[in-house]
Parts: sequence; C-alpha cells; structure tokens
Amino acid sequence: MSPTRNVATKNTGGGEVSPALLVEAMFAVRKTAAIKAAIELDLFTKIGEGRAAKALAVETKCAERGIRILCDFLVVGGFLTKDGDIYGLTPSSQVFLSRRSPAFMGAAIEFIAAPEMLSLFLDDPTACVRNGGASGLANLSPDNPVWVRFARAMGSFTGVAAQALAAAVAGWKTPPGKVLDIAAGPGCFGIEIAKAIPEAKIVALDWKPVLDLTEKNAADAGLASRFSFIAGSAFDVDWGRDYDLIMLPNFLHHFDMDGCAALLKKARASLASGGRLIAVDFVPNEDRVSPEFPAAFAWEMLATTPKGDAYTARELAEMARMAGFASAATTPLPPSPASLIAFD
Repeated sequence: MSPTRNVATKNTGGGEVSPALLVEAMFAVRKTAAIKAAIELDLFTKIGEGRAAKALAVETKCAERGIRILCDFLVVGGFLTKDGDIYGLTPSSQVFLSRRSPAFMGAAIEFIAAPEMLSLFLDDPTACVRNGGASGLANLSPDNPVWVRFARAMGSFTGVAAQALAAAVAGWKTPPGKVLDIAAGPGCFGIEIAKAIPEAKIVALDWKPVLDLTEKNAADAGLASRFSFIAGSAFDVDWGRDYDLIMLPNFLHHFDMDGCAALLKKARASLASGGRLIAVDFVPNEDRVSPEFPAAFAWEMLATTPKGDAYTARELAEMARMAGFASAATTPLPPSPASLIAFD
C-alpha cells in the first residue's frame, strides 16, 4: 500500500491536506540512486526506440529482475514509458539522457551524485543550518580529482547558458578581442565566445588539473591556438591587464558579499579602457522563493560552501557599488535558469 493512500483530507480553506510532499522529499534520494544507476548502465541510450527488460539485461550484463525493477521505477518517475513488456524513452529522456543526443546531460551525475557531494547533504544537514554554511569542498586541495570530475560533469549543465551568452556578446557594437574566463572549468564559455567571435583570444583561469581538461576541449573544438592559461586561485594569482571582457560564469555564488566584491574589484582593475565585466549566475527574485531553480540554489550553497548564496539583483547591485562599479544589470538567459549580470 502507498504510504500516502487514504490519508488526504480537506482543510477548512479548501486545499488538500496530504503527506505526499513530505513522503516525496523523504524518498527523494531513491530517485537520485535510480537515475545514477540508469546513466551508469547507459540504459537510456540502449533503450533507443524501445526494448524489453530481458534484452536490456543481456546487453547491460545485469540481472533481468534488477533491470525490470529499475525500468519500472523510471516509468513511475516519468523518465520512461511502458507498453506491454517494452520500455521506451519520453521526449525529454530522448533529448537529455540518450548519449546519441547532442544535448545529453547525464554526465552531470558523475559530480552531483559523487560520494563527496552526497555526504555534504546527508551526513549532517542540520549542522549546515546551525552554522550558516559548511566546509563543503573547500577542505580539498586544488589538485584533488574532484575538481576535474566537476569540470567534466558540469559542462553539460552550462552549455546552453554559454551559447546564449556568446550570442549576446557577439551582438555588441565592438566585440571583445581579449577575454578572461574566470573559473573556466571545461571551457564552455570561452569556447563559445571564440566560436562566435573569430578575433577573440581567450585566457582561461582555473586550477591546473582542471585547465588540462579546458585545454583538451579547446583543442577538440579546433581553438587551441586562441587559448592561453593561468593556473591557480582567482583570489591569489595575477590576472594580467587590458581585457576587453572578463567573465565570471557560475562563480560569485560560492562566496559571501565581501568575497564577491573583492573579485569584482580585482576584475575592474584588470579591464582595458571600455572593457566590460559580466557574470552568469542563478538570480532569485527579491522574495527568494521564485523562480524555482534559482531560489532553491541557495540551499545548494548552504550545504556545499562556507558562505555562498544565491544573490538577488539588488544584492548584485550592492556588490557592484562596493567594487566601484555604478550598476549591475540582470537579464535572463533562456532557456537556461541562469541570468547574465553586466557590471558598468
């Protein structure tokens, strides 16, 4: 029997009273486990146009019972369809979970469900709330393999925002020639800028092990000659000078207001005359509970960083003022949940 069956009642305000939301939250980690197993088995790619559990079990070298139960769970969760014994892909699973799709996002599970990450959320979340933050991954050394895992896995999450940003920058009256990509990671933002603006030269800054991946991705895109690299902490290393564009993609949310202002101030000093600073981040409304993903992202930062947060447009404008900029204009970057923040 379902744990929520026959429990719902009506409250005096006319809304349904039900434990369904509570049960869903308590059991949510089971969904993570199932999608992790499915991605690691490459189940969505193997299902293709439709497969039965028996055939999938042979191809994945798994027990048929295990595949059947996993696939049924994914049907319940909305990731698969089922017609008799045949499992099929939903339109969204076809686009985002099949490796045959250029929009494949499954690689992100490698970091999101990594033991280091899951422990941050599940070991002692109460302590994160009590302390107003967590040591997070800040206790790991710069050469820890987790950073490469992060860069490799999260590239699929940032690709859409990187393309939208590059399209916006390419439309400027004077496109940038010298570009600095802070916390470059897999290099998505710099690569998309280089594709959109043939004259642009990209300087990528990140930890050395991560930059090895950035360099490989740039080479694979045929852009190796237009990339150079700075290894180290963005707070500590010399960035150089005279950049036409400095990018801070998905970086400010890791720090408190003072830390963000220090980065913005350093960026301001590194810009050429007429140069521009832009950031990409998840910006909730002033109520802090909408839109859904940017608002919920604050909890991600509470559990994984000492002082990070999801900042509102008003707070970003205050950071700008602290760093000597006049303003910070926030613009959505659809279809991603991120926003472009332009500092002037």
